[in-house]
Amino acid sequence: MTTVTIVSDETHDIGAEMVDDRVLVDVDALPTALGWTLKPEGLCRADTCVPVRDRDALFVGERLDLVAAADAVGLATVVDPDTAMVAVALDREQRRAALESLTAPDVILHDLDGAPHALSEWRGQKRLLHAFSSW
Repeated sequence: MTTVTIVSDETHDIGAEMVDDRVLVDVDALPTALGWTLKPEGLCRADTCVPVRDRDALFVGERLDLVAAADAVGLATVVDPDTAMVAVALDREQRRAALESLTAPDVILHDLDGAPHALSEWRGQKRLLHAFSSW
């Protein structure tokens, strides 16, 4: 098992097995990784449940395929096996709302000391967010 970093509106490290573009996790890691829970009625978050027609398609053996679960609830993902990282997009409604309002969704990023900071802390102030990738 490898420690995989999940990057979404927050960042979490979970134990997972990475096989090609699949990220296989124990079912109990799903709420931490995606914010959803697998229940008999489907994938659920708060009062929302998304029915899953082929529940077996979410699994590889006994492990849950995190990318398949994300896809089932409409979350786009990008997997980088070399760095053991998974980027998870906001859901469609949040992306659409951000585009229509021209307001960036609130994200939490950690500074060099590990302290979390929300984008909303600087609302009304100009800030430069520099993002880069090593590839």
